[in-house]
Amino acid sequence: MNYENILVNQNDSILTITINRPKQLNALNKVTIEELHNAFLSADNDTSIRAIIIVGSGTKAFVAGADIKEFSNFDETQGAALAKNGQALLFDFIENLSTPVIAAVNGFALGGGLELAMAAHFRVASDNAKMGLPEVSLGVIPGYGGTQRLPQLIGKGKAMEMILTAGMMTAEEAKNCGLVNYVVSQEELLPLAEKLAIKISRNSSTAISAAIKSVNANYKTGVNGFEEEITNFGNCFGTTDFIEGTTAFLEKRRPNF
Repeated sequence: MNYENILVNQNDSILTITINRPKQLNALNKVTIEELHNAFLSADNDTSIRAIIIVGSGTKAFVAGADIKEFSNFDETQGAALAKNGQALLFDFIENLSTPVIAAVNGFALGGGLELAMAAHFRVASDNAKMGLPEVSLGVIPGYGGTQRLPQLIGKGKAMEMILTAGMMTAEEAKNCGLVNYVVSQEELLPLAEKLAIKISRNSSTAISAAIKSVNANYKTGVNGFEEEITNFGNCFGTTDFIEGTTAFLEKRRPNF
């Protein structure tokens, strides 16, 4: 499939999706959000793809934010619809994807850009990356899940400070508070993301999908995460991956998932 604003490249079982709007610092507009949804949906339906990396083009920005000119004249109803549709189409969609998603934050990740990175299953960053949710400086709040995911990742107090001050944190600060897992140079960023993706790809895709569901259940209102874990754990016993994994262990060989 040909895309206008993103690039898609598959190397063995790893798919890299690059947001390619360098002149706009990879800002998210409606077309880009729709293209990302389609690319993630296609990847999740492709059994040859075991992990996905999302990155921005160039070295300045992962995603510098949403494309403000697209919604600067919206009213209350249009604003609510923008957030609702965006969350369903991309941000919640990525979070609940059965294929693991690694965000390689290669520069500014602001507003919708940080929200996109937080929707991924985990994050790595280049040492020049800066992250923040500056929406209150525009008279609005984060609308793509930022007020929910940032406190989950770094705690309520620090998240409140970031959101209310509209301030940015460095990559090292993000690592120290658990927002990103690793900080490396720009040159090392994609190789690190690929190394982690390869490690993931060697494991059972059905078990990984069950693990993602179970972890996410802890953050859903009205869902008992322990019960979800029990159900998903039991379901694993009915899979061919469980048979292969346990057989390989007993036979002292590497499993072939």
